[in-house]
Amino acid sequence: MALLLASATACANDVPEAKWSNGLLPDAITQQGETVTALWNGAWIAALATGGVVIGLIVWACLFHTRRRAKADLPPQVRYNLPIEMLYTLVPLVMVSVFFFFTARDSEELSRVTGDADVKVKVEAFQWSWRFTTTTADGKTTEPVSGMPVSDYQQGPQLVLPVDKKVEFDLFTDDVIHSFWVPDFLFKRDIIPGIPDDNPGRKFEVTTLSKPGVYAGRCAELCGVDHSRMLFSIKLVTQQEFDQYVASNQAGSAQ
Repeated sequence: MALLLASATACANDVPEAKWSNGLLPDAITQQGETVTALWNGAWIAALATGGVVIGLIVWACLFHTRRRAKADLPPQVRYNLPIEMLYTLVPLVMVSVFFFFTARDSEELSRVTGDADVKVKVEAFQWSWRFTTTTADGKTTEPVSGMPVSDYQQGPQLVLPVDKKVEFDLFTDDVIHSFWVPDFLFKRDIIPGIPDDNPGRKFEVTTLSKPGVYAGRCAELCGVDHSRMLFSIKLVTQQEFDQYVASNQAGSAQ
């Protein structure tokens, strides 16, 4: 397993560090990412508990219902056992219902768009790079940040966002299907051509955590010959640094 993990990440320099405490997920940089981590870990705990019970029952049956002697009597053979049948029907039903409840609850939370974000970002995907246009709550819009296919995410277009703020993303493309993916968001969303502006499937919302830094992003949908070079980065900065960035890159201002 260690060799597999090492070889699987050997060719990439933008893979976030997976942590055992997160169920081998990286630390999230958004509140929504923390929701994903909690759901993921809860599912693993439930799955391991179920597996432990099943294995325990198998071992118990092997130890106490094995014919130890050639002439040993078989355990009582019955055709029906209503209590046991009810048990193995109701227990899985309860388990699936619980899984469904938490998954549906968190899915609704992850897809909620309030419309009152502090920062709104227009994300335009094209073969094979990105264009980002940022608009603040007070109506200030930055010049679009665009790029070309690159071999390192730090060389691609960089989206600057403030920490501890609500950010709305509006995804658009006019060529082929792309996928906006920031691994540290623990979230990705396909960008499909032809989706109307008012379609809620084009948008998603995150609340950034206070974790300044530069984080890798990429296209997660095979979109053509330079798909692997469709890289970008997200830089989380303090509010003061973000205000300075917007002031110096505001659309229509003298550079």
